[in-house]
Amino acid sequence: MKLLTYSLLTLLLCLSCSKSDEVNKYIPVPLVVEVPENFPDLKYDLENNPVTDAGFQLGKALFYDGRLSSNNSIPCAFCHEQAFAFTHHGHNLSHGVNGGIGFRNAQPIQNLAFQNSFMWDGAASHLDFQPIIPITSELEMGESLSNVINKLKQDPYYQEQFDIAFNGGEVNSENMLKALSQFMIMMISSDSKYDKYVRNEDNVTLTNLELDGLNTFQNKCASCHATDLFSDQSFRNTGLPINPQLNDKGRFNVLENPNDLYKFKVPSLRNVEVTYPYMHDGRFNTLEVVLEFYNSGMVDNGNVDQSLLRTDGTFGISLNNYEKESLIAFLKTLTDNQFLEDERFSEF
Repeated sequence: MKLLTYSLLTLLLCLSCSKSDEVNKYIPVPLVVEVPENFPDLKYDLENNPVTDAGFQLGKALFYDGRLSSNNSIPCAFCHEQAFAFTHHGHNLSHGVNGGIGFRNAQPIQNLAFQNSFMWDGAASHLDFQPIIPITSELEMGESLSNVINKLKQDPYYQEQFDIAFNGGEVNSENMLKALSQFMIMMISSDSKYDKYVRNEDNVTLTNLELDGLNTFQNKCASCHATDLFSDQSFRNTGLPINPQLNDKGRFNVLENPNDLYKFKVPSLRNVEVTYPYMHDGRFNTLEVVLEFYNSGMVDNGNVDQSLLRTDGTFGISLNNYEKESLIAFLKTLTDNQFLEDERFSEF
């Protein structure tokens, strides 16, 4: 009788273990990455890192986890708030651990899967590598990848989630970065008033003021802010007066090519209504100030993009008051409230 009881208990334990192993086994549930019809093709290679529900959820957890920083309190989301298209609202420059202040304005996180370089200076050439820069920056998150992984390995939740999200399930930097990418890949902002207008959805129309702004935009801005991503992803020097406190040389810092001096990546204008302050150093607080800068504030810092040279020999984009008013009206049609409020990307 004792032998029978022991055998039954052993069988139950084995079944229990098998069931537990089955629950934690990598069984990918794909998430569809929908490319809007008015968008260009994806740049990110999904074959190398297919988006799954478990991978997305793991990436989301990591994005909101302060343990990716040295003091365990500065998550990615600290500088990237959803309501403001994942920018650091109200801060000219990124803030970080121990009161540290970075030297650039936090960029939006949206439509990154359609881009082939990242950061203001293009220092990251792949989305998987982009998080390494803020994580290891002494002024931002101040941590090392090895320390982050050691912390994650000690957490039973992450032990289980990595096992579910990745074949092999190892808690390592490669899988961590791929999970973060899966979360960011899904951050597609494409449901603004403008999008519905160009796709002929929901009978959406633009006002006369917005249409005039669109016309001005196409004639005077679209050479840089190209396609419906509203960026040609190039690096340009737009004649900003040099900030003496930072003397940020932009793209030059990456390749040390003199032709790249003071060049910064052309930012997307999607959700620009809520992503203030503007420019790489957050020097402008309003769209009105930005447009007036392009109209009358540019300076020749020795390497200004020649497309901005006017016939009178000065640099700038000539805009009258009505053109500025209509441009701002148009730019506000790029606000995608559905994206800004999408619960898939929210912490809770």
